[in-house]
Amino acid sequence: MGVLVLLSLVLITLSFRSEENGPVASVQSAGSTVLRPFAVGFERVAQPFRDGYGWIESLLDARSDAERLRVENRELRQRAIQSEFARQENDYLRRLLTYVDSVRFPGDFDPVAAEVIGRPAGAFTQAIVLAAGSGSGIRVNDPVVTADGLVGLVTRVTPNTARVQLLIDEEAAASAIDLRTSAPGIVRHARGTRETLVLDRVRKQDRVTVGDEIVTAGWRASGLSSLYPKGIPIGKVTSVGQTDTDLFQQVQVDPFVDFGSLDAVLVLVPTERRR
Repeated sequence: MGVLVLLSLVLITLSFRSEENGPVASVQSAGSTVLRPFAVGFERVAQPFRDGYGWIESLLDARSDAERLRVENRELRQRAIQSEFARQENDYLRRLLTYVDSVRFPGDFDPVAAEVIGRPAGAFTQAIVLAAGSGSGIRVNDPVVTADGLVGLVTRVTPNTARVQLLIDEEAAASAIDLRTSAPGIVRHARGTRETLVLDRVRKQDRVTVGDEIVTAGWRASGLSSLYPKGIPIGKVTSVGQTDTDLFQQVQVDPFVDFGSLDAVLVLVPTERRR
């Protein structure tokens, strides 16, 4: 072994030091010519074994993928069956209870555009006055929105004007849900702030995270319905916290509407009233 290593080093040294047409180069060329048939023969002999190994490997991979797809197919089939049962049960319960869904925004309303013409004086009052009233079909408790989201509720009406209580008023509130998780709560004004809201009465086991969108919940039962229809955007969750002593989570919401720069709004008049 030592002699072979020494001979290899000598040959390498001679190869580097010799010219391209020298004796060492001639020996290398002759060796390559002599050994080429053996290399080609070995390659031809080894190729079927490499091809066979690749075929076996691809077959094993295909069987693994087929088994995984069969498992996924069984799971999807079971989910489809469960979904069908749930649909049938839901249809049956709707017929049994003569279910009536809550009014929805904006399909069940005809909006009345109104200009904001004033803000009532008062340190603790958050309200606006509109240049449209009962003459335009507006009534007390009609919801008010903008393109950004919920503004508030009509609380007083004259033939040509209407007063709107803003959602950031200390006396205002709206039932709402987390759009992502359906966690329920009540949106109120955050005390100690000017235009910040909180989602109150959210249970600790309900999931609410920063960035979730809060919308009005809407409900109808026994001929009664919520003041706000379902699906009006309110704001986005900016913080979520809880303590061991509190019964509910502390959820802060940044409203979509800029209440300080309201120039015009839409009053949602129920379509049924217009008929």
